[in-house]
Amino acid sequence: MKKITILISGRGSNMQAIIRNIQSGILKEICTIQSVFSNKKNAAGLHKASKLGIPTHVIASKGIKRKIYNALLLDWLKNENPDFIVLAGYMKILSPEIIQEFPKKIINIHPADTSLHQGLHGYDWAFENKLKTTKVTVHYVDEGLDTGKVIGKKEVDISDCKTIEDVEQKGLKIEHKFYSECLKKIFEDK
Repeated sequence: MKKITILISGRGSNMQAIIRNIQSGILKEICTIQSVFSNKKNAAGLHKASKLGIPTHVIASKGIKRKIYNALLLDWLKNENPDFIVLAGYMKILSPEIIQEFPKKIINIHPADTSLHQGLHGYDWAFENKLKTTKVTVHYVDEGLDTGKVIGKKEVDISDCKTIEDVEQKGLKIEHKFYSECLKKIFEDK
């Protein structure tokens, strides 16, 4: 059974979907969450994880020099020693030192096709460009921004979306199922 640490910065909706899949879905008896980490002490997802009995940890990044924050995070992750680190709405760029310490062990979900759009606001980008479909991409994290090896892509039909909120709702519905499917594929890979 794989031990995972989930990194979040906000509400943790993908984290919650992963937890549900571990408790009673496709990730049951495949992995366990050893901890949920956030760079924001008031991240709503921390409260949700705590209520479910999952250990949480915070290293607040605001007001700390990036190099110091990354060193603290690296030390903490080394101590946790997870089999995989799962980014679920974690809004900080991981340092090369962290990526090198955990090669092919850090996984992210991105709200766009990473070959077309990297960085923030993937759903906004799709909506503003009047796309009929967009994709969510699950990928390994490398030292580039959303440039890591793709694990899987899933199309999202946004042709009937009238607002960015509609696009986000449709995208998140796909993300919440697809991320766990990709994690299952990785964790069961011998």
